[in-house]
Amino acid sequence: MRLTRRGALLGGLALTAASRASAPAWPDRRPTRGARAFISPAVEREIARVSPRIADTKLRQMFANCFPNTLDTTVRMSTVAGAPDAFVITGDIPCLWLRDSSAQVMPYLHLVRGDAALRTLFRGLIARQARSILIDPYANAFMHDPSAPTNLSWALHDRTDMKPGVAERKWEVDSLCYPMRLAHGYWRATGDATPFDATWAAAARASLRTFREQQRRNGPGPYRFLRASDRNTETMALDGYGAPARPTGMIHSGFRPSDDACVYPFLVPANLFAVTVLRELAEVAGQARRDAALASEARALAAEISAGLASHGTMRLADGSDVWAYEVDGYGNTLFMDDANAPSLSALAWLGCVDPADARWRRTAAAAWSSRNPYFFRGRAGDGIGGPHVGLDWIWPMSLIVRALAGADDATVRSCLRTLRDTDANTGFIHESFDANDPARFTRPWFAWANSLFGALIVQLADHRPALLAEPL
Repeated sequence: MRLTRRGALLGGLALTAASRASAPAWPDRRPTRGARAFISPAVEREIARVSPRIADTKLRQMFANCFPNTLDTTVRMSTVAGAPDAFVITGDIPCLWLRDSSAQVMPYLHLVRGDAALRTLFRGLIARQARSILIDPYANAFMHDPSAPTNLSWALHDRTDMKPGVAERKWEVDSLCYPMRLAHGYWRATGDATPFDATWAAAARASLRTFREQQRRNGPGPYRFLRASDRNTETMALDGYGAPARPTGMIHSGFRPSDDACVYPFLVPANLFAVTVLRELAEVAGQARRDAALASEARALAAEISAGLASHGTMRLADGSDVWAYEVDGYGNTLFMDDANAPSLSALAWLGCVDPADARWRRTAAAAWSSRNPYFFRGRAGDGIGGPHVGLDWIWPMSLIVRALAGADDATVRSCLRTLRDTDANTGFIHESFDANDPARFTRPWFAWANSLFGALIVQLADHRPALLAEPL
């Protein structure tokens, strides 16, 4: 399929015959309509609305491939007790991650009011996430069959309290944050209180109880995790309880959003995200359920975490700059770095955790995108942030997308778009990571979170900064 269609409009100007003839053909990588897992008329209309605004032919086709990828390939719809059930896999791993599944569908929130099918998907996913949290609020990933044991080869022998239905049991603060963000986004977009039933409220309370357990004010709590591995990022220290930390009001996290183990237990971006989404949870509880007790508990916990962050969440770099730390332990030990997976320091403004104009965050983000971050890489293919999960000199496109979403200047956004366009190895999709010097080498050819996030970026630019798409890169 050729990208340029007769009569298409780019930036308000019709393509000339010469430009159509010279434009390369980038293939449509979507499954045929009959093979798509889920079809949303509103998403199809959005692709048709936004695509003509993208002058760069390859970028345009990448948007058409990526924006619907979650719906095309990862959604498994059914019913439970007569209500919709949506199981959303990550892509090439056939399990539901609480974080990923939320992030994969959130780029469609602005369309949900006008599409009944899409509302059914959101209601089904909110319900599935609630039931999953009630299986085990410490788990990050779940099986389609809630009675099935894990089939993930790397998790089969983990020393932790594995339950039926759990695919992996890495405790990550953000795993409980993302369902709160999804619920709030759906409520704000629709005013539909249907998903916020007794099961949802029970899962919300289980989440708050788990956060409080992992404040560890009175001992380590019930969670421990050990895995036999040649990678220290795959297991937790000190008999599976993690490094020691002084109680601060913040929440201990065993693992980061990358699924890598924390060095220090207080993962600052995850705690900042928790503060934000707990306040959002309070809004949903109070307005959609009229549950004043749940709302009050969520706000009180947010206040405790916020106070801990104010006292212990910052640090000074070698040049004296006051920045947010990446991890701390409450004893005064701090770690500065950033990881591509959100919540990250770079993503704080985009996630609504800080004001984009906040001076401390701007210093923090600048440091994260510099040699002060050991996981910032520069190569022939571009610049970006990676993390220990894949290794050195592997850039995650997600870091570039988040940087652009966070309100970077026009030149930086164009640079991010060019790098994203030129590092897909001509597959038409966004990958987990690529070699900083050879983008033909990449990890995870089917990674729906990154595809959805890229689609969200293009929609945001089309609506708010159209000039950045109106000319070829």
